[in-house]
Amino acid sequence: MPISDPVILKKEKQQDNKNNTPKKPPVPKKERRALLWDILKKLAIFAAPYKGLIVLTLILTVLGSFTAQVNAFVLRYTVDTLTEIATLAEPWQAGVRMLGIISAILLVKEVLAIFVSFGQRYFGERIRINLSRDLSQRVVERILTYRMAFYTSSENDSGKLQTRIDLGVSSLTSLVQNFFIDMLPLFASAIVSLIIMFSANFWVGMVGLIIVPIYFFISQKQANRLQGYRRQMRGFRETKSGLVISLINAITVVKSFVREPIEAQKHFEIQKEMTDNQLRIRSLAFIYDAVKTFIEQIGVVAIILLTAYFVLQGEMTIGMILFHVMLFQNVAAPIRQMHRIYDQINNALTYAEGFFDILEDDAQIERTDGIKSDHLHGDIELKNVNFTYPNGTKALNDVSFSIKPNRITALVGLSGAGKSTIINLLVKFYEPDSGAIYLDGLALEDYDTQALRQKIGLVLQSNHIFSGTINDNIRYGNMDADTDAIVSAAKKASIHEQIIALPDGYDSDAKSLSGGQQQRIALARMFLKDPPIVFLDEPTASLDAIASQQVKKSLDLIKKDRTVIIVSHNIAQIIDADDLVVIENGRVVETGTHEALYAKRGKYFEIFSAMSDSLNLDKISRTLQG
Repeated sequence: MPISDPVILKKEKQQDNKNNTPKKPPVPKKERRALLWDILKKLAIFAAPYKGLIVLTLILTVLGSFTAQVNAFVLRYTVDTLTEIATLAEPWQAGVRMLGIISAILLVKEVLAIFVSFGQRYFGERIRINLSRDLSQRVVERILTYRMAFYTSSENDSGKLQTRIDLGVSSLTSLVQNFFIDMLPLFASAIVSLIIMFSANFWVGMVGLIIVPIYFFISQKQANRLQGYRRQMRGFRETKSGLVISLINAITVVKSFVREPIEAQKHFEIQKEMTDNQLRIRSLAFIYDAVKTFIEQIGVVAIILLTAYFVLQGEMTIGMILFHVMLFQNVAAPIRQMHRIYDQINNALTYAEGFFDILEDDAQIERTDGIKSDHLHGDIELKNVNFTYPNGTKALNDVSFSIKPNRITALVGLSGAGKSTIINLLVKFYEPDSGAIYLDGLALEDYDTQALRQKIGLVLQSNHIFSGTINDNIRYGNMDADTDAIVSAAKKASIHEQIIALPDGYDSDAKSLSGGQQQRIALARMFLKDPPIVFLDEPTASLDAIASQQVKKSLDLIKKDRTVIIVSHNIAQIIDADDLVVIENGRVVETGTHEALYAKRGKYFEIFSAMSDSLNLDKISRTLQG
């Protein structure tokens, strides 16, 4: 049976989903309460600048809770007054006067309620929006200070990281919104209603009060049942987000192998799991809502029967029946929505955990309190360095060699030997597991990371070009550079003539340039930065011959009077180097000059000969001689 058989794919995917479905154990009640309190304290730090808005919102909420009771008093007055008016011989005059009073009261109440509600909702929304902005800005500023290891961890791939940040911010701000805009007015109204019910009749007030803990109990049971499903939903969402991003990045491979059905099936399976999970959540919610509605109706019936008894006893008027029923509705309204509070609390617990884990990962912060040197020479030494990537891949084993200042050193070796890893360690993207790296006689780990990188230039095989103009992309090398400096850098990178030939010149969209042109924009950015130490990691590997030749001319300018470390499989760039370091399987096997290592006929001779053979130099030489 072929591997694309949908039956096999479905079974394998279902098994994978079962194995990969998040199965976190439920958080114990005490731990959950402690976690909630911890999250609220953290959230309070972000809310502190808006204390004035919070106090104003609370004042308006209290005013709104009193206006919500007016209808109950008006209804009681109306029923009792109509009962009296109905016994009069001429009821119309008294009836019109009563209607006038009622209309005036209700009109004033509605006008006041409009302003109070608008203010309460507006200020509550301002708090929510400001908190959303501050949380989002804070987490971005924070992760920008983290080491490269944070981004390369499997737990922090782009899809999962974005999902945890987005859902963390949305759940926390939704909690604030529901509290200040939706739930707080209802709870304030419920407390005032209960006080009025007790002041009117103790026993009727007790009926309203007894319903409250029953509602709380049911809502808590509902939240506990749904907690596991919500944790699973978080995992599904992160997986789905990562799957979509991975699909977009690999779309060329997918289409070239005609694997669209397989990728669609993968997405369908995760969507199906999410749908089943959502249906289980909604079905449980419907069941619990029905139970709470039933209990509420029991409370209404109990109040009607109790107040009817007092009416028959002559202790209450008929209007008190509707009066207490309406007050009870004000008590039941927020309790009826308790599941929303628990939903938001549990969402906050579920997603805020991941959000604050990102925000408070102090171990990932790059050092910014170390040595700041204005003059780096580039005297580099690695001593017994070992390094393993976060995914467990062992990259370097007991690596030791020296790099002399103001010279060109080439790192030579097969793909995967560890050359780029050494560059990553020298730029402090990662820290070695053991061993030491020295720069100008001082431990590299003691340098201020940002100050160090200001003195280091890095040109990669594929350099990122930002959305925006060519001018903006070159200026990224020095944000204070003027137009003349940008043009000068472009000329050194051999890209100026091509830029001015564009319709918009330096204001042209940088993303529209070819690969070779973009690489030279990156080189212009480097010239503008003018660092004393330069690392070149396969700078011409993805370019055609003519573009490579143009870039090489720019690289020759960069190399002058700097300490340069180059990783390349290009013979011309290797033999131009003053010193060579040959690496095999994460170990340094040879060091020396091109001539000395070639004459030694060791590993470098083997690599160099393979490069020469791949270029068919004999035929090229005969062609040029002919």
